[in-house]
Amino acid sequence: EPEPEPEPEPEPEPEPEPEPEPEPEPEPEPEPEPEPEPEPEPEPEPEPEPEPVAETDTPADSEAEAAAEAEAGSKMVKRKRSLWEFLNTPVQDLFKEGELVAEDELERERQVAFLGLGRDKPEMEGKEKASWISHFRSRLARTRDQFSESITRLTRGRTKVDEDMLEELEEILLQSDVGIGTTDAVLEHLRAEAKKRRFLPEEVLPTLTQYLEDSLQSEPFRLVPDKLNIFLIVGVNGTGKTTSVGKIGAKLKISGYKVMFAAADTFRAAAIEQLAVWGKRVNCPVIQHHEGADAAAVVYDAIQSARAKKVDALLIDTAGRLHNKDHLMEELKKVYRIVEREKQDAHVQCLLVLDATTGQNGLRQAEVFAKAVNLNGLVLTKLDGTAKGGVIFSIKRELNLPIRLLGVGEHLGDLQEFEPKAFVQALFAQDDSAISTDDDA
Repeated sequence: EPEPEPEPEPEPEPEPEPEPEPEPEPEPEPEPEPEPEPEPEPEPEPEPEPEPVAETDTPADSEAEAAAEAEAGSKMVKRKRSLWEFLNTPVQDLFKEGELVAEDELERERQVAFLGLGRDKPEMEGKEKASWISHFRSRLARTRDQFSESITRLTRGRTKVDEDMLEELEEILLQSDVGIGTTDAVLEHLRAEAKKRRFLPEEVLPTLTQYLEDSLQSEPFRLVPDKLNIFLIVGVNGTGKTTSVGKIGAKLKISGYKVMFAAADTFRAAAIEQLAVWGKRVNCPVIQHHEGADAAAVVYDAIQSARAKKVDALLIDTAGRLHNKDHLMEELKKVYRIVEREKQDAHVQCLLVLDATTGQNGLRQAEVFAKAVNLNGLVLTKLDGTAKGGVIFSIKRELNLPIRLLGVGEHLGDLQEFEPKAFVQALFAQDDSAISTDDDA
């Protein structure tokens, strides 16, 4: 039997034409993304119904927004509201790629007020001024303890000003390194007051304060506008010359001046490197030669470069030299001659940096340097580390040299223009409540 034709494999139900994927309803021509209803002319974001004036933001909402804005937009101002933090800001945090970091004009004004140098500053408000003097006062603790607190103890419980009291006062003044000349002048002034009227012991301190403040009056540290200002910084070893040069440059930069450094301390390799670091921090060019090079040649090149680049201030760092080494002082004279010869119409100031901890020895240093160069002023450093801050009165009286700057710490905010009133207040105020400002009624 002819094998019953194998039932032709029932035509495998032609895989029911997989319902031709029902012609995927030709992706219903993706309803041409229904021509995204031409973003139905985004109903011109129905003119965001000007956020119905945020329903005129309730006072609570607007206060919250203002607070958020103040926090976001003025972060640096908020962070620096503490004067202590502001004055102690590291230099590298004040500059970014050589430009002053300031979130807004208020921040910039505050930086100029507290850290700037060389021009009139924005006026500090009464509270800020009192805070600055308080900051200054804390840095002068050692001198104040030796000086004003001893005088306060001297007058306590006394009923009259007599010779015994004046003799004790003389001892206090001499121990504070005020010097014989200034001490004699102070005592003579107090005796004269006692002769004119009934002079009470409690009047001694305010009378002394006013006399010393008057004796320290001097012109503020200023640059001559539209001219090259050359600052030759001199002094013995270890007084802080290079650091002072760097700080002065940074503070002038904060005030908007164009600054250049000259590394004329060619004896100490570290001095050149140290000044180069300052130059990098504040984006100031540094003119330098190799270690051991002729300092006068460095100064010559620096003056030519400063003039060509129309610099406002050229700060020249010199090698520390002992005031009793004649050959070193002769070299300084050579550098000074180069400055005088090449200055043309530039304004030259020669500033002597003195370490306050040396006391009356600083007066001797100043006398010797004054014979070598024409000194125009003093930068007194390390006042925070001594009880002999009274030397400032002696130097001013004996040499009649203006005190230009005072250093009372390591931070940029601790190098300040010398202000006699602020200095004397900081020296004699027994506590912050005794600090007054010009705004006080």
